[in-house]
Amino acid sequence: MTGPVERAYARLVSTGELRPDPAQQRAVAALDRLNAASPSRGILGMFRKAGPEQSGVYLWGGVGRGKSMLMDLAFEHVAIAPKRRVHFHAFMLETHQRLKVARKSEDGDPIETVAGQIADAAKLLAFDEMMVTNPADAMILSRLFAALVERDVRIIATSNRPPVDLYKDGLNRELFVPFIDLLQSRFDVVEVNGETDYRLQRLSGVKVWHVPNGPAATAALSEAFFKLTDYPVEDRAHVPSEDLQLGGNRVLHVPKSLKGVAVFSFKRLCVEPRSAADYLAIAQRFHTVIVVGIPVMSREMRNEAARFTALIDVLYDHRVKLLAAADAEPEALYRAGDGSFEFQRTASRIEEMRSANYLAEGHGLTA
Repeated sequence: MTGPVERAYARLVSTGELRPDPAQQRAVAALDRLNAASPSRGILGMFRKAGPEQSGVYLWGGVGRGKSMLMDLAFEHVAIAPKRRVHFHAFMLETHQRLKVARKSEDGDPIETVAGQIADAAKLLAFDEMMVTNPADAMILSRLFAALVERDVRIIATSNRPPVDLYKDGLNRELFVPFIDLLQSRFDVVEVNGETDYRLQRLSGVKVWHVPNGPAATAALSEAFFKLTDYPVEDRAHVPSEDLQLGGNRVLHVPKSLKGVAVFSFKRLCVEPRSAADYLAIAQRFHTVIVVGIPVMSREMRNEAARFTALIDVLYDHRVKLLAAADAEPEALYRAGDGSFEFQRTASRIEEMRSANYLAEGHGLTA
């Protein structure tokens, strides 16, 4: 008997929207096992408590192999409610804020308190792009996820790395090892590394740097956004936006945000006051960033040029794909003024970011 995720996947294959992919099919089977094991499936669920081996599914593999698509499919069809889909970085920022409040109350164990709050709001959590680089995250993950599992919260996560490589070479990593053990013992860990790189396939033939700014460039980047996100033609007037949480309770509005692709204006990112930490939040949240309205910068725009340099450095280090509309090619964007000589390194990085080798790399911090 097939499960709901397999049936939905089979429909997509039969209509030609997907091609048969053995790696994806293994992931579909694991997601259906999670659905079947759930204690939240009505009358049957009362008698089908999940075993210790099935508290979640961890899908890992290279960029563009369909992990997020499979998560979306499972999120729609797995019969667990209430449920929540959230980017892992945003979830951890939120969790740290909750812990801060819980510690002030001095009422029991803060992690148990926060786990209870999370479990009350969702019995299925879907995390996109689990990536642990922050020691503060690493220190709490084992206890937090163990507490969530104890409360019958089911978890689906995607990552570019296998569990054993999470927080690799991180500070005090031995304190993080119990989290890896939890993933390996209580989750179905499935490698999704088929032969086809679907994201790179979508980028094939897409021009990533458009000169000059104007209607033609805007139209081309809009089409690239919809191609990268598979957004239905009939819904293009209603593209989702997002408020990205930054440090210090600040929020950055992202006017278009879908499936790890974000659209920003140069003004929003480089004219408004921004820090490297802001750019880091963007790089961790999105695998592709589209920037419109990049001008040729004069001597008087040295601050904007410095912010643009910082933005490119962070995107480059995290292998974020950059698509842009500008009034000039990279080497001509800032030719005179403080830091203009150093800016040539930025131009060189942008040129590398346009290469096929860079576009084929996975999203994440480089070693």
